[in-house]
Amino acid sequence: MPDYSRRAVLKGALAGAAYAALPSFGAEDLAPVYDEIRKRHDEAVQRIQHWIRQPTIAAENVGSEEGLRLMIELLRDAGFQRADRIGTEGKPGVFATLDAGAPRTFGLYFMYDVKQVDPAEWSSPPWEARLVDKPGFGKAIVGRGAVNQKGPEGAFLAALHAIRGAGRKLPVNLVLVAEGEEEIGSPHFPQVVRRPEVMQALAKCAGITMPSAAQEPDGEVTINLGAKGIIECELVASGEKWGRGPAKDIHSSLRAAVDSPSFHLVKALDALVTSDGVDPAIDGWFERVRALSPAEQKMIDAASQRLSEDTKKKQYGVRRWVRDLPFRPAWMRLAAQPTVNIEGLVGGYTGQGGKTVLPHR
Repeated sequence: MPDYSRRAVLKGALAGAAYAALPSFGAEDLAPVYDEIRKRHDEAVQRIQHWIRQPTIAAENVGSEEGLRLMIELLRDAGFQRADRIGTEGKPGVFATLDAGAPRTFGLYFMYDVKQVDPAEWSSPPWEARLVDKPGFGKAIVGRGAVNQKGPEGAFLAALHAIRGAGRKLPVNLVLVAEGEEEIGSPHFPQVVRRPEVMQALAKCAGITMPSAAQEPDGEVTINLGAKGIIECELVASGEKWGRGPAKDIHSSLRAAVDSPSFHLVKALDALVTSDGVDPAIDGWFERVRALSPAEQKMIDAASQRLSEDTKKKQYGVRRWVRDLPFRPAWMRLAAQPTVNIEGLVGGYTGQGGKTVLPHR
């Protein structure tokens, strides 16, 4: 059976060149569309806010059915003639089509789930989607999903509203697949795209993209032509399971005679990367890494010249790139280099003050 995982479906976005092969609007077509965008600005913002205010956290089984129904409603309102619920063994997916009578068809990937939230970490309540004045940016929607992924998806739907409102037709037909489990690894997405009618529709697409257009802090607009996949796991060092170290927390003075699960974990993590902690050191990790093509390198060259290095450093809160690399090679690594990262590290007592303990895990 063909590979219809999320990774395979999104692989169509990597081509990038498919954009150039598709029909496009002429300048005379775009002017009334821009007018509609300006006229419908507040409406578009309110639509995104409404979407964000619906929590849809797959990891906590919160709001999935409500989020699914809202996405279907938004798609139909934007002009999709068909937007159907696709049942799976997990959270349901969506299959939608918009026939514009165009000679070419393009695919879209949407998601309606978001990550969990810790309200204490937010400058504004994450489910209120407030319009907040952000220094250096102006007004911005602050809420869970504003960036990933309801904001970009809402902006795409706003474009469809504007095109239709201007009396123009899309230059391509659209086929959309969506899921509600992206943030937990898309375990049931194959059950959405392997349906015969969905596979047939996707087979007609010249390419597939995931709306992710964004503005740099200095106002530059960027469009991502691809994405990196992720393998996520949790490593636990347990004295009981290891057969060495304590089966319960004991006094730290016993460290001289008893193995430490904490150091066992630290040594395991250290083995995953090179001595400077930068590159993966896992056997076979680079065997299937594809080198960047000359065309891709040319795009990165252009981006590194167009973008402001100082702006990027300020955006990420960094003073220098890995190994003190210049901007261009650092940006080249970003596009081509596999990585090993530690999302979080917890062990033993982490409260105030000290505690003389040898943790068992």
